[in-house]
Amino acid sequence: HCDGVQDAFYGRSDVMTISMHESGKTLYPGTGFESEIGVGAGEGYCANIPLPAGTYDDAFMKAFRGVAIPLIKAYDPDVIVMELGMDCLSGDPLTHLDLTNNAYMEVVERVLRLGRPILAVGGGGYHIANTARGWALAWSVLCGEESVEDDLSMGLGGVMMETTDWRGGLRDRTLIPTPEARISVSPAIDATTEKLKRLLFPLHGL
Repeated sequence: HCDGVQDAFYGRSDVMTISMHESGKTLYPGTGFESEIGVGAGEGYCANIPLPAGTYDDAFMKAFRGVAIPLIKAYDPDVIVMELGMDCLSGDPLTHLDLTNNAYMEVVERVLRLGRPILAVGGGGYHIANTARGWALAWSVLCGEESVEDDLSMGLGGVMMETTDWRGGLRDRTLIPTPEARISVSPAIDATTEKLKRLLFPLHGL
């Protein structure tokens, strides 16, 4: 959770912060819950989307599309600062999430379509090879130089193989969630999404 960034702008409306992160119930710093929405002039301009352990690509994107995109559109920012922490990738030694870099790239592509200037920065990521691949892929997408058709990796390397040995391309192969993960993660994501819609959407005319 980007607790320092949140604190810096918690009472202001000229910056909206949206953070998607592993829930503080299972990971440091133990903050970033749905109820943290800002104070005073900043009320409604802080959005936290805590993710349960085991969150996979489809669940992550459901939350992103359901909460983050409507809020960004309603806020209509002049500039978007996008912090791409790669510690949500499966196999990261710190977190307990199961994303592939394909989810990150879908986020990048979706934000690009908003047509706003983007300042993209790195962040967490404690599996060095996976983080480097993720950032390289993000840079290529931001520059318009990457496409699925050009990716000849055939799923080798990255979060699936826990190795840097892959042949061409930077995208991970699809990681299929277990039935147990679907049972535990999907209802939690739905509950978080609905809670945020109740707390934040009315403040922005949604």
